[in-house]
Amino acid sequence: MKTVLIIDDDPVVGLILNRILARDGWQVIEAKDGDAGLKLAGEHHPDLVICDLLMPRTNGFAVCRKLRQDTTHRPRIIVTSTSAYESDRNAALAAGADAFFIKPIAPETFLKAVKSVMTSKRASAKKTLPRKRRTSRPAVEPLMNDGTTTVRFWGVRGSIPTPGPATAHYGGNTTCVEVRAEGEVIVLDAGTGIRNLGLALQKEAAGRPMRASLLITHTHWDHIQGFPFFVPAYHPQNEVQVFGYEGARQGLEAVFSSQMENPYFPVSLEEMPGHVKICEQREMEFAIGKVKVKAVFVNHPGICVAYRLETSAGIIIFAPDYEPFSRFKPHSMDAASSNTQMVHDFVEQQNQKMVEFIRGADVLIMDAQYDTEEYRHHVGWGHSCVEDAVTTALAAHVKRLYLFHHDPSHDDRKIDAMVAEAKRLVKRAGAKLIVEGAREGVTCVLKPAR
Repeated sequence: MKTVLIIDDDPVVGLILNRILARDGWQVIEAKDGDAGLKLAGEHHPDLVICDLLMPRTNGFAVCRKLRQDTTHRPRIIVTSTSAYESDRNAALAAGADAFFIKPIAPETFLKAVKSVMTSKRASAKKTLPRKRRTSRPAVEPLMNDGTTTVRFWGVRGSIPTPGPATAHYGGNTTCVEVRAEGEVIVLDAGTGIRNLGLALQKEAAGRPMRASLLITHTHWDHIQGFPFFVPAYHPQNEVQVFGYEGARQGLEAVFSSQMENPYFPVSLEEMPGHVKICEQREMEFAIGKVKVKAVFVNHPGICVAYRLETSAGIIIFAPDYEPFSRFKPHSMDAASSNTQMVHDFVEQQNQKMVEFIRGADVLIMDAQYDTEEYRHHVGWGHSCVEDAVTTALAAHVKRLYLFHHDPSHDDRKIDAMVAEAKRLVKRAGAKLIVEGAREGVTCVLKPAR
C-alpha cells in the first residue's frame, strides 16, 4: 500500500485530504506542523508528502528543501496553499516540490493532480545556502518605562521611496514604524524610514549602549532596504535583534546578508560593528521583554505576516501588506467552481481569521494602498483598498485605524481624499472608529487604563 504524509495545521483541510486519499487506497499519516512532518517523513519514508505552504515552525518551502537534502529517500511532494501568486508557485517548485495546488480542495481535481505527480519524472535535488552562526548578545539595559506605549511613524510608503514636495505632508519613505513599550524599542519593518529612526536613536542614546528589536513582516525590498543604513548597527556597544520568518527561497539571515554583499553594498552583514543577531522565528507567539508578540500569515506574495503587540497600555496591530480574500478569488480556484458555496465558505473563513487576529486593537496600522476604483485593476497584487481596511477594522471593533502603505503614485492630495472617504464610510456605519492617514513624524500615545 502506498503511504502519504499530510502536513497541515488546518484540521478541516487535513480531514478532507485524509478522506480523499484513504478512499483512493492510500495509507495516511498526518502531522500538524513542519517539524513534526519532517520527523515522520524520516521515520516512515512516505511515497508522497502533501504539505501546506504557510505553517508555523517550518513552512512549506523549508519542508521541501529539507526533504530534498536527503538523497536516500526522495518522496514526491505536493505543496498546497491559499496563495495563488505565481511567484509562490515558482518558489515552491524551485525548493523541490513536484506540484503546487491551490486550496480549497476539490476531490476529483486533487486526485488527478496526485496521480499526475506520482507518474511524472522525479524532481532534481536542490542546493541550499549554508547558515551562519552568531555570537551571544551583550548585556544591554532596557529603557526607562513610564507605563505608556508610543507609536511613531518613520516610513509610511509602499513599494519605493517617493521624495518631493507633492509627498511632503505624509512622507515618502518606505515602511518603518517605531513602538516604545515596556522599556523596549521595537521597530516594525526596515524600509528607508529606518535611517532617520536610527539617527534619532543614536542621538538619544548619547553614547550609552542600546537595544533595538526589529520585527520584519516579510523581505520584499521596500521592507528591508533601509537596514544597511541603520546607524545603531554600526556601534559595537549596541544590540540589534532582527525577528522574522524564513523566506521562500532563502532563510532570513541569507536574505539580509545578500542585500549587503559586494557589489550591492560596501559593508557586509558580518562586518557591521554592532552586535546584529538574526532571530528567525519558528513559533507564531514570542516575547520581546514584557511585550507579547503574536504573528499570523497573511494573503500577500511569499512568506508575509502581520504582528500583534500586546502591551500594558494597549494592543497594536501591524499589517502593512494584506489583501482580503473576500475580493481576491483567484482563477486557480476554478477547480472548485462547481461548488460555489464551498469557495464562499472557505473565503469567509480566511477573512474571519484576520478579523479575530485584529479584534479589540487600540491601534491598527493596515494596508490601504488603493481606492475602490484603483483596486479593481489591482486585484491579486497582495494589497488592500480603503473600503476593505475600514470594513475589517469595524468588524474587529478597532479603536483607531491608520491607513498605511501609501501607493508611490499618490500625492498628499490623493491621500487626503482617501482619508476623507474612509471617514465617510465610518460615519455611514454609525461607528466611533478613528481613521487617519499614516504620516511620517506622527506619534500616537497609549496610556494604561487606571
